[in-house]
Amino acid sequence: MVGIGIAGFALALALSLALTPLVKKFAVKIGAMDVPDHRKVHTRIMPRMGGLAIYAAFTATILLFLPWLPDRLLSDHDENLIRGLLVGGTMIVLLGALDDRFQLNAKLKFLVQIAAACVVVFGFDIKINLVNIPFGSAMQPMGDWLSIPLTIFWIVGVTNAINLIDGLDGLAAGVSGIAIGTILVMAALMGQGSVILLSAVLLGGVVGFLFFNFHPAKIFMGDSGSLFLGFALATLSMLGFKQITVVSFVTPILIIGVPLSDTFFAIVRRWVQKKPIFAPDKGHLHHRLQQLGFSHRKTVLIIYGIAAFFGACAIVQSVATTSGMGNWVTFVVICVLMFLLQIGAEIIGIVDKTKRPVIDFVGRLFLKQQTNTRSK
Repeated sequence: MVGIGIAGFALALALSLALTPLVKKFAVKIGAMDVPDHRKVHTRIMPRMGGLAIYAAFTATILLFLPWLPDRLLSDHDENLIRGLLVGGTMIVLLGALDDRFQLNAKLKFLVQIAAACVVVFGFDIKINLVNIPFGSAMQPMGDWLSIPLTIFWIVGVTNAINLIDGLDGLAAGVSGIAIGTILVMAALMGQGSVILLSAVLLGGVVGFLFFNFHPAKIFMGDSGSLFLGFALATLSMLGFKQITVVSFVTPILIIGVPLSDTFFAIVRRWVQKKPIFAPDKGHLHHRLQQLGFSHRKTVLIIYGIAAFFGACAIVQSVATTSGMGNWVTFVVICVLMFLLQIGAEIIGIVDKTKRPVIDFVGRLFLKQQTNTRSK
C-alpha cells in the first residue's frame, strides 16, 4: 500500500502543479479576485479560487486509482468514506467557488455546509459512534441521538476552522498539509490502506498548490480551497473515532489543534469584548504574531512549527494508546498543551492584550518564593 500511496502523491502533485496556473487564468477571466481591505494583510488584487486545483488533482487521482485497489483493502466503511468525501467535498467546493466569485450570504454558506455534512452522515453512514474516553475501561457506544449531531457539528466546525486561519500566504494550505501528513502517519501505523491513499493524494495536491501559494503568493486558495480542505480533514480525522483500542477521544482534536485553538480563542476574545461571535477581526494568531513584529514568512513558519508540534503529540498519543499507556499519556498531553496554549495566548495577546492571569499568578508565586528565600 505504501507504493500506491507514493504513486498517488506523485500524480496528485504533478496534476496540482499543472492545474494551478490554469485555475489562476480562469479566476482572472471570470473576475474571482481578492481585493485588499482593512482586514486583509495583502496589498495587491489577487486571483483566488485556487482550491479548484487541489480538488481536481485529488478527485482525478482517486478516481484513477480506485479501480486498481485490491478488494481486501476496501471494506464497506472505506468505500463509504471515499464516496462521502467525494460527494460532500464536491458540494463544498462548488459552494466555495461560488463564494469566491459572488461573495455569498454567510447563512447560505452555513446551510450548504450542514447539507454536505448530512450527506456524509445520512447518505454514507459515516458518523462518530464509538469514542474512547480517557481513563474509561473500553470504547463507549453512542446512540444516533448523540452521534449524528456530534458528527455534523464536527464536520461543520472543522470546515470553518480551516477557513478562519486562511489569512496569510501559504498558511491554511501548509497547516492543512501538516494535519494531513499526521493522519497519513497514523494511518500507516494502523494499516489503514484506504486512508493512506486518501491522505497521500490530498497531501500531493496541497504541496503542488503551495508552490504557487507560499509567500509571495501568486494565487489564493479562496473559500473553494479552505472549505474543501477543512471538510476533507474533518472527514478523514474521524478515523480517530472509529478505531477501537487504537486512538482516544483527543487525537482528532490534536491533529487540527492550530485551527481549532485559534477558533476557540477567537470566540472567547469576541465574547470578552462583547462583540458578535462571527464578527471578523484582526486578532487571530497570525495577526498577533505580525503585530509583534514577525515578518509575513516568519509568522507562517512559526505557525507551521506549532501545527507540527500538535501533530507530533497526536502521533505520540496514538502510539502510546496501542502500547497500553494511552490514558496517562493523554492526561499529560492535555495538561501540558492547555498550559502552553494559555501561556502562549497571554504572551501574544490573542484574547486580551492587557490581561495575563496565569503569567501574573506564576510571577507572584516566583516573587513570593524569592522573598521567602531571602528572609531565611
